[in-house]
Amino acid sequence: MKKNILITGASSGIGTATAILFSKKQNYKVIACGRNQDRLQRLKEQAPEIQVLNFDVKDLSSVQLAIDSLEGQAVDILINNAGNAHGLDLVAEAAIDDWDEMIDTNLKGLAYMSRLILPQMIERSAGHIINIGSLAAKETYAMGSMYAATKHAVDAFTEALRKEVYSYGIRIGAIHPGLVATDFSKVRFKGDEERAKQVYQGYNALTAEDIAKIIEFVVEAPIHVNIADLLVLPTAQASSTLVHKKD
Repeated sequence: MKKNILITGASSGIGTATAILFSKKQNYKVIACGRNQDRLQRLKEQAPEIQVLNFDVKDLSSVQLAIDSLEGQAVDILINNAGNAHGLDLVAEAAIDDWDEMIDTNLKGLAYMSRLILPQMIERSAGHIINIGSLAAKETYAMGSMYAATKHAVDAFTEALRKEVYSYGIRIGAIHPGLVATDFSKVRFKGDEERAKQVYQGYNALTAEDIAKIIEFVVEAPIHVNIADLLVLPTAQASSTLVHKKD
């Protein structure tokens, strides 16, 4: 019997790569969620067997409607991947709207999804939730205060949730990537593609496909194995601020 794997933030980057990877496997049905309808449609054209849901995780009522639309399809695996960084600014100069966007998406959206899907997992005494965090969940850096704060919160949320549901046989874990060459920096720099491109020049960054394969490894670990916390960096990266770039 196929397992239903629901992936948020599936319209780009790690989410798209993960949806495509699992769509090629016989024992999964992929439910790809995102707020960009055009990108979701392109994903479905690439992998017609994928079910797509268009909603924004920040909007609780939309999340509820989307989950209700599954009409009894149990979610066996939830990949909370939706998230973003907005701006790279000093606290004294940061745009409040950027802070709200990161809090609402990175933390509240992840919490909404978990809250609405967990009861069915508890009822079945089975399930797996993987939260996509960040190296910023483990350390901080100047001008990334709110992004790091949200990702530290995701790390704490994950740990606390694991302590709540371990007796139900539900696996809870987080994967924390370092630098991944996706649209992440383009979003952070408000569409400045040249500035975003420079973030990934001079070394081999992680790819979305790298993280998708790690998610696959975590999902397919034996049922008695819960990979609770995993930090993955490109070889050239030692910390948020230490990246070896070739001239």
